[in-house]
Amino acid sequence: MTSTTPRPGNRDSTPDSVTNRSGAVLSRLQLLVTRKLDGLLQGDYAGLLPGPGSEAGESREYRPGDDVRRMDWPVTARTTTLHVRRTVADRELETWLAVDLSASLDFGTGRWLKRDVVIAAAAAVTHLTVRGGNRIGAVVGSGGDLPARKRGRAAPAPAAPGRLVRLPARSGRREAQGMLRAIAATEIRPGRGDLGALIDMLNRPPRRRGVAVIISDFLAPPAQWTRPLRKLRVRHDVLAIEVVDPRELELPDVGVLPVVDPETGELHEVQTADPSLRHRYAAAAAAQRAEISAALRAAGAGHLRLRTDRDWLLDMVRFVAAQRHARTRGTTR
Repeated sequence: MTSTTPRPGNRDSTPDSVTNRSGAVLSRLQLLVTRKLDGLLQGDYAGLLPGPGSEAGESREYRPGDDVRRMDWPVTARTTTLHVRRTVADRELETWLAVDLSASLDFGTGRWLKRDVVIAAAAAVTHLTVRGGNRIGAVVGSGGDLPARKRGRAAPAPAAPGRLVRLPARSGRREAQGMLRAIAATEIRPGRGDLGALIDMLNRPPRRRGVAVIISDFLAPPAQWTRPLRKLRVRHDVLAIEVVDPRELELPDVGVLPVVDPETGELHEVQTADPSLRHRYAAAAAAQRAEISAALRAAGAGHLRLRTDRDWLLDMVRFVAAQRHARTRGTTR
């Protein structure tokens, strides 16, 4: 299944309108995030994921799902029962966001555009992490065709400026707000983005262990981004936030529907009154999302799905609460 989606109607997509809309959305997020997420951070800092941290803690009996790399072999040998070593979460954490703002994100038929949900998720993650001296940075991909190689030359032509942008990790709320404003002001560029290259920017240069959060619709073929994601997971705790619109999962029965591939601009007309077509579309969409979930799970990444037609903040609260509950039970994922 391709990333072709129903064409949104009467959306003003000029750079100024996008910037103004994203700035307004970002302003509205501040109160929502503060009111609903602050209650999850009482007590010691624990982070978004039940990550291992770096300081050794107490041992406990092994449970299915625990990371075998944290087996406590001396205790296991003494007790003849499998034990794993708990670790204490780091007090100072470095978090990096990989924010995908390629053309496929400039779409939405629910309460929000997918772009809005991406910015909202970035704001929520920032709020959850930037405290106590923690640093947060971001890499942003805004679409654009990859540089094409010219015949007779080994080096590729320069990429379009602004396609991939790195915002350095800094501590402090003011710096975090500046980072969010820069993300919100990013202009979505036409053409296909490279999610694999965006994720790989978090692998270079190597950084100390921390948290990496990838926010995207993951519509790029998994073969493009699975390898850099697995490489990233070796050193960091990884959370993948998948943004989905309901029209990407099923088509409504509305007769002839114009649909456009937002990355290529290719336009088609689809007869949605055909039930067999709607069934095939839904089946292909379900298979595509299952493939994405399987690839994220195989890479060892946490997976949170946010929809444009649902309360994304409530879904995020539930996810974080589930992760905290998993930690209190002693599981690692």
